[in-house]
Amino acid sequence: MTAIPRPATVGEGTASPPLIEIRGVTRVYDTGRVEVPALRGVDLDVRQGEFVAIVGHSGSGKTTLMNIIGCLDRPTDGTYRIAGQDIADCDDDGLARLRSRTIGFVFQNCNLLPRTSALENVATPLLHQGVARKQRLERARAPLERLGLGDRLDHEPSELSGGQQQRVAIARALVTEPSLILADEPTGNLDTASGEEVIAILHELNAEGRTIVLITHEADVAAHAGRQVHVRDGRIVE
Repeated sequence: MTAIPRPATVGEGTASPPLIEIRGVTRVYDTGRVEVPALRGVDLDVRQGEFVAIVGHSGSGKTTLMNIIGCLDRPTDGTYRIAGQDIADCDDDGLARLRSRTIGFVFQNCNLLPRTSALENVATPLLHQGVARKQRLERARAPLERLGLGDRLDHEPSELSGGQQQRVAIARALVTEPSLILADEPTGNLDTASGEEVIAILHELNAEGRTIVLITHEADVAAHAGRQVHVRDGRIVE
């Protein structure tokens, strides 16, 4: 892959409190016949402005950890605070509000709405925040133009390349101006050139101070992060 400049890594001595603070987190799934532990006593801090890759093979627990970081799931035991908020204090509606305002998601499969323009796709998260339609579209235009899609605003996902679709997904993640970008295998379905483009965009966002947590099983992708966190058998093995 083409060399991409790395952002400065936030040091351990940074005075600011962690954006992500995980202590003793376990997650056990009850199948009805047997309990399956997916996470076993995980501790993790991620500070504002870091670029962290969470690395692990299928079944390692990295996806479960991602779901907890993204407030898509709750721990069975232990504590998780994001931006100072203990998620145990949030009901489901409160968790949804926290998620929509604090986290921007970028998924491997993009998860764009079919038969819907790029502009409308990017504006969708603002709908859930009660932003009026005119303001939604104005705010959605800016990240699309920034990512080089100003001439693709009216194009539906089927009219875009894989790399363009992922840029739309990144624009959608940015539209709410979140503190954290959580990217789950964002290059997994892309060719090499498009994957490099996505990594370069994440580096640019990180250089501007955005916190990036990248979930991947690919060592060469993880190598672009400022810090790697390896997950194996439900435990962090840094």
